[in-house]
Amino acid sequence: MEFEIIDFHTHPFKFPEENICRHKEYCNMSAENTPEYLKSLGISHICGSALSLNRKDLPEDLSLWDKIALSNKTALELAEQYQGFYTPGFHVHPKYVRESCEEIEKMSKKGVKLIGELVPYMCEWSDYSCGEFDEILDVAQMYDMIVNFHTIDNDRIDQMVKKHPKVTFVAAHPGDGENPQRHFERMKMSENYYLDLSGTGIFRHGVLRHGIDICGSERFLFGSDFPICSPAMYIGEIALNPLYTDEERKNIFAGNAKRLLGI
Repeated sequence: MEFEIIDFHTHPFKFPEENICRHKEYCNMSAENTPEYLKSLGISHICGSALSLNRKDLPEDLSLWDKIALSNKTALELAEQYQGFYTPGFHVHPKYVRESCEEIEKMSKKGVKLIGELVPYMCEWSDYSCGEFDEILDVAQMYDMIVNFHTIDNDRIDQMVKKHPKVTFVAAHPGDGENPQRHFERMKMSENYYLDLSGTGIFRHGVLRHGIDICGSERFLFGSDFPICSPAMYIGEIALNPLYTDEERKNIFAGNAKRLLGI
């Protein structure tokens, strides 16, 4: 049985310097051939943010917000280039509350409703529960944004989710150790909390089956973290592992993302 696949967690790139694959010399990647490659794996749509923050060719005096704005601009340009294949995600930052809120309003007017993946360790911040980020999340809620965030510091994530029960959160990466269970507990606590399966976590045999048994399959999203990770590996786990039913596969591969994004 073939399944429609939406990759909710990617970091597409416009220039080679923005390609965050660790072994790019073996993978023949370019902005032009990215859609062709992903479609060859059965992926019909991708979502996520561009990461221009560590480009070596940028002026040294460029501010952090200027780099964030450049990443957001790149995402919009790629969305136009990819003609419906890509839902752009954009960055915000608690050090720049006014600029972030203005960015949310601007992106909303362009029809963009996905913030993230937010990657604090790349952007010189770490506290999801700080007051400045609270202000940004209040505006995100007002504009009905989806907030996709990198998993760091479970206790502060708990605080963030509790303080913003009406914000739609998508946590990135199930993780290992205690992290998956902490995600599952938040999913039980908040019906607006989702988990994308990119990065680490589902390589632990049975962990996703455990999560589905606790929370249902309706709040797990297929994600790969391309181009860092190989989408084929994640597709194989969902498509080939007999632990899942076809209905669960449909939800995880595309149904849940389509419902969230309204596509």
